[in-house]
Formats: sequence, structure tokens, C-alpha cells
Amino acid sequence: MSKKEDSGGKKGSHQTELYAEVPATCLPIVYSPEYNITFMGLEKLHPFDAGKWGKVIRFLKEEQFITDEIIVLAREASEADLLVVHTARYLNRLKWSLVVATITEIPPLLFLPNFLVQRKVLKPLRTQTGGTIMVGSILLYSGGGFHHCSSDKGGGFCAYADITLAIKFLFERVEGVARATIIDLDAHQGNGHERDFLEDRRVYIMDVYNRHIYPGDGYAKRAIKRKVELEWGTEDMEYLQKVELHSEGALNEIRPDIIIYNAGTDILDGDPLGGLAISPQGIIKRDEIIFRAARRRGIPILMVTSGGYQKKTARIIADSILNLHRQGLIGEEAVEGVGPSHVPLMMSKSVSSGATFSAI
Repeated sequence: MSKKEDSGGKKGSHQTELYAEVPATCLPIVYSPEYNITFMGLEKLHPFDAGKWGKVIRFLKEEQFITDEIIVLAREASEADLLVVHTARYLNRLKWSLVVATITEIPPLLFLPNFLVQRKVLKPLRTQTGGTIMVGSILLYSGGGFHHCSSDKGGGFCAYADITLAIKFLFERVEGVARATIIDLDAHQGNGHERDFLEDRRVYIMDVYNRHIYPGDGYAKRAIKRKVELEWGTEDMEYLQKVELHSEGALNEIRPDIIIYNAGTDILDGDPLGGLAISPQGIIKRDEIIFRAARRRGIPILMVTSGGYQKKTARIIADSILNLHRQGLIGEEAVEGVGPSHVPLMMSKSVSSGATFSAI
């Protein structure tokens, strides 16, 4: 895949800093310390671990897998970047602290001046969103994965539609990308990107989720081409069989130019919001199944990390990345012998390639 006219993309596309050149010495991991939300302990009022990306990076450093010098530094998405998908009306609504408090499910935010909310909450989320978009240009591993946010509505701790934005940027700016498949394996239905791509035949959506929990968006479900609804307490054997069966079926049904893999860890047994019972080893195996499916077909994959509401999920994400590297599915080993159409992956709450990498 090659970029179209550098950062300008197709004629009429806005200028962006998110598709800048990346040094060849960098691994396909996109991260910034700005991802982590810390402000007077308010982040602890939501079950989501707002500092998990920094913990994942720390674990990977301890294993001597990465250093600061080889990480791609995520950039904050600008207003012009966000307007590729979001309406101006929606972005203006985020200037009200009450709206942000509702979206992030942190009620005390409504009492704070919006300039503080922008700096301490929304800027980290914009940086994660920028990271997810960047992964499309270099195909790395990133944080992000805000799959409950659509062009004109946020919710479920998702203020920006990073998955939709990453795909729209790819369609507009990368030669050879005309079809995308979203494989959403977060415990919750990905109603944000589903609403955005409801009428877009270029995007195939597979969604595997607990049928009994938030958001239960029946309208958005119309966009799902391969829907797998799970019951409370689903365990490893049944879950992994369904993931393998349906991911193979989805990729055989339509061959995409890119896979966006939403690798939520809220499927972990004991998660207070997910309601499933998957073991840490099951999560690691799940990620391997998806990366192997992409690898066999030579399809680039963009991975985001999405939900996960227990402190131990950061360790599991790091262990999964290390396993993918040991299996030769990410890193230099994965790139060897792969043609020019294959690129790396990123770290976010939401690509990698036939040579696959990820985003934290």
C-alpha cells in the first residue's frame, strides 16, 4: 500500500500531521504517555483502567521487547482530522462538561470548567484517536478502540469514533485500500462504527458480544454482517471455537484490504461489565487466532485494545503481544517475505499486516 500525495491524500483532502513519515527503525507500536488519564483521582470513578496503556508499555520494556526509541509517538487528532467523520455540532457539544460527564460516565466532571475537561480527559482521548488513525498509515499496534462512538453521538467512555476515522483515512489516503473488515471482539456490541457504516458496502462487520449487556442497539445491529451473540458466562472452549469459525467465515466471504481488530479484554472472567468467563490464556489464544487468519491471507491488520475493566488486563495485553512476537506474527520476523502491500500495527483501544503488528 502506498500513501496518496503524502499527508494531503486525495485532491480535496485536508492536510494532516497523522500520516507523517515514520523512521524505519521504529517498531509498529503507536503510543504516547498522553494516552493515560490522571486527574485528581477522578479517573478511578469509572471501572475502566485509564492508565493501562502505560502499564502495557512498562511490561513490554521489562521484557526487553521495546525501548522508547523504537516506539512511534502518537499525535493528537486535530479538529480538522475529527471533522472527517464527526459533525461540527457534535464536537461543539463536547465543549460542555455535562456532555463529557455523560459520555465518559464520570458524573463529577460536570462540575469542572471545560478547559480542564478538555486538557485532562478529552486531550488524552484525542491522542488515542490520533494514534489509531496513525496506525492506518504505518499499520501498528495502538490504544483506542472507542467502538461506542459514532459521527454524532458518544457514549460508554467513547468520545471520538477512532475506528471509523481510521477506516475513512485509509479509504481516502492509502492506495489499494477499498474494502475493510472490522472484527470486533470486545464484550460489548460495537454500535458506534456499526451506525457509521450502516449503508457502506465497503465495510464488513463481524461482532461477537454478550447479548445481555450495554448497548443493546437494535438499529446498529442491522450493519453487522456476521453477528455472534453470547450468553452470560461463556467460557474458553465455546468462545474460541466460535471466534475461529466465524473469523474464518468472515474472511472467506469477503477478502478485505485491511482488517481492523478490536481486541477488548473485557471478556476476561470476573470483568464487572463484560459478563463473560474467558481466561487470560483464552484471550492470548483469541488474538493469535485472528493474527494467524490475517497472516495466512496476507491481509494487513490494525489492532486496538478497547475495553477491559480489571487491573490485570494490562499484563494480559502485554503477554499477548509477546506471544504474537514469539509466534512470528508481529515484528521483523513477520515482515520477512511479505510484499510491499503489507504494513505494521498499533496500540490503542482499537492494524497490522500479513506481517502483523498492533496498537496499544
